[in-house]
Amino acid sequence: MKDQLVLRVVTKFLIPIILVFALYIQLHGEYSPGGGFQAGVIFASAFIVYCLLYGLKNTKKIISINSLRVLCSIGVLLYAGTGVAALFLGGGFLEYSVFSKDPVDGQKLGILIIELGVGVTVFSSMLLIFYLFVKRKGV
Repeated sequence: MKDQLVLRVVTKFLIPIILVFALYIQLHGEYSPGGGFQAGVIFASAFIVYCLLYGLKNTKKIISINSLRVLCSIGVLLYAGTGVAALFLGGGFLEYSVFSKDPVDGQKLGILIIELGVGVTVFSSMLLIFYLFVKRKGV
């Protein structure tokens, strides 16, 4: 795709928009349709488009396989850690209301952290799977 100048220019313009849209979906997932899973897939799609145009080698310079593995672990730890933190605060597993004196604020905080963990895990998992497919195909 090195000779596709128009695609490269349009992609450089669209990738930041895709990333901002993914952040919007992530942060407004508790109020509207969306959330961690959708945001993670959208975020990964920006990197996949970049990889299709600029190659796996250039994409790995931005985010390596080891970084993605660490992000997968961090996302799962955020999710599980939120549940364990609720247990230590005297509530049930993933009972968000114990995170604040106001149960509604605790619910908002808990959902935000959970959705962030899901988003990070889905993003890194999707990109890892894509990296493995591209590596196997030899692109």
